[in-house]
Amino acid sequence: KIPVTVTAVSGEALQSSGVLDTRQLTQVVPGLVGSRNAGVNQPVIRGVGSGGVVGDESSIATYIDGVYQPDPWTTNLDLVEIQRVEVLRGPQGTLFGRNATGGLINIITPDPSFNFRGHVAATAGVLRGAGDYDLRGYVTGGLSDKFAIDFAGLYKKTDNYITDLVRGGLGYGEDTYFSLRSKLLFRPSDSAQFVLTGDYAKRDGGSNTNQLFQNNTVARSYPGVILPTGPWQAAYNYAPELNLERFGITLQSRFDVGSFGIETATSYQDGEIYQRQDRDSSNIDLGLGQVNTRQRSFTQEVRVLSSGSGPLQWLAGAYYYTSHLDGVVPTTTPSRVPPPTLPTLSTTTTSPDVRVSSLAGFLEGTYSLTSTLFLTAGGRYTTEVRKFEQASNGVALFPQQRSRFDKFTYRGALRWQFDPDANIYLNYGTGFKSGVYNGVGTSPAPTQPENLTSIEGGIKADPARWLRTNLSVFHYDYKDLQVSARDPITNLVLLQNAATAEIYGGELELTLMPTRDLNFTGKFSYLHGEYGDFPLAQGFTPNANSTGNTAVIADVSGNRIVLAPRTSMNLAADWSHEYEVGRFGARLNFYRSARIYYDFTNNFSQKPYSLLNAQISFTPPDESFSLSLAVTNITNAIVYQSLRVSASGTDGILEKPREVKGTIRFNF
Repeated sequence: KIPVTVTAVSGEALQSSGVLDTRQLTQVVPGLVGSRNAGVNQPVIRGVGSGGVVGDESSIATYIDGVYQPDPWTTNLDLVEIQRVEVLRGPQGTLFGRNATGGLINIITPDPSFNFRGHVAATAGVLRGAGDYDLRGYVTGGLSDKFAIDFAGLYKKTDNYITDLVRGGLGYGEDTYFSLRSKLLFRPSDSAQFVLTGDYAKRDGGSNTNQLFQNNTVARSYPGVILPTGPWQAAYNYAPELNLERFGITLQSRFDVGSFGIETATSYQDGEIYQRQDRDSSNIDLGLGQVNTRQRSFTQEVRVLSSGSGPLQWLAGAYYYTSHLDGVVPTTTPSRVPPPTLPTLSTTTTSPDVRVSSLAGFLEGTYSLTSTLFLTAGGRYTTEVRKFEQASNGVALFPQQRSRFDKFTYRGALRWQFDPDANIYLNYGTGFKSGVYNGVGTSPAPTQPENLTSIEGGIKADPARWLRTNLSVFHYDYKDLQVSARDPITNLVLLQNAATAEIYGGELELTLMPTRDLNFTGKFSYLHGEYGDFPLAQGFTPNANSTGNTAVIADVSGNRIVLAPRTSMNLAADWSHEYEVGRFGARLNFYRSARIYYDFTNNFSQKPYSLLNAQISFTPPDESFSLSLAVTNITNAIVYQSLRVSASGTDGILEKPREVKGTIRFNF
């Protein structure tokens, strides 16, 4: 009953589909690519996303319970208790205007319950002979007739499953993740509610283990190089390392004052990251890249909502955001000497300091023109100030830079509810992302802001009790895309604007339930995405004999947009049946993607691939416990989450290989 293209997936469906974190939503949400560049989460929806440089935010916003999560290093989340995940596609320029140029991911968790309940689940798995362990629990209950509380805890550990070709055995890929999350609910009356949320998460290990792509590395020119002979193998002289730690606290309130309601959200988040990666992913010492930064952010939002029964329903609000990122980025690079002479190494350390403050006001309303025809209109005005300082080896490169970006974004939609279970809608909207400074760069100039205009139409209908259909088609006019590539000398990320892009396509979602015990889902996406005008792109072409890449400045107008597969689809079958001894269930989830390009010149790509996951389960009649056995990546598909293309070569992080795991869950 809303004129927005949205996919909502329950927490139970995510788990049975083999989706364990936000990046893997790719497998259940059409039009979404959950890319990852080392430790940076890079979601892309319908070809719209961003490169994730230090000090930047994603063009696809991530929210937890309506609270913005700005740090792209810590948004690859695994939460214990999820009601559902909503993925909104297209610019959200009014209500969710903060960097939601291409859409947003909203994770919704339940509030504490006054009724005592909980569960504990333990999982053990094996992949390539290595162990994978997961222990998680949730408990909630009332403290009094006005207070309720919950606790959610998670501990995960993946042992090394990537072969170390230098020392032998399984030497890379280890990852340990720990998180705690708690909510305290205070409901003094039927017209007031307060929820205080605290969360803490810590990750240590080498989940950023890059592996060579087609063994393309400049290290091939040196004697003694060791090259992989298959997937999930690596040879390094610097072991990869990714350590993250985050803390957050949020206070949300809701008041009913009669003809309208008031909602507020106050949030503080603090995240630290340390990353280390071998520059060329080989055993030849050709350099090292590191990032060590801390980001603190504060948000305040106030919303006023109508609660009457008249023809006009409206919402107005104000939003304030501020953040501060600082740290050091040491980069060790080789001298320019021809092989096979080994180069000498030197280290340059940049010290970025990026500050952002943003203030926005927004208003949106829906008016009932008739009992079946509804008009929605809204707007948002944003003013944002960014400040940037940069030093190299302790010496300031320029005085503090300051830029201001102001923008009015808007949306209008018409919905015809021609049947209680069907509507047709037309939506016109705009999105905006302010200009940004490159936190690892030495330029005092920011990029230009991104601007996106969208027109979209669709139909949502349940034509039969056993059939649900959602169809949408869209066209984007996308200007001044903020895109990134690797500097051919320093290997640091370059940030620039692509002038224009043309994007259009459509998505179809079908749900069929032929019997009470069986349902099928099918999700299909078609995407045409090309750079319209991009004459001076920083690109690379592979050298002969795969000895690295040569930097080029190319006109890539008409080339395929990165991270925008032309087609993708998800097919799932879910069966369960109640027997006298309990309920048995089975689920099969299949995902297929067309070719994905990772560079502007379209020289480097992940070929079309498929992922297949399956799960069987058993729950007794009293539901006191459940058992499940799951297999992910059944076909052992070789899939890169992203590719890092530079003068040193080409590498990336592979999806995990086939994994078999069993889970036992106790409910109380």
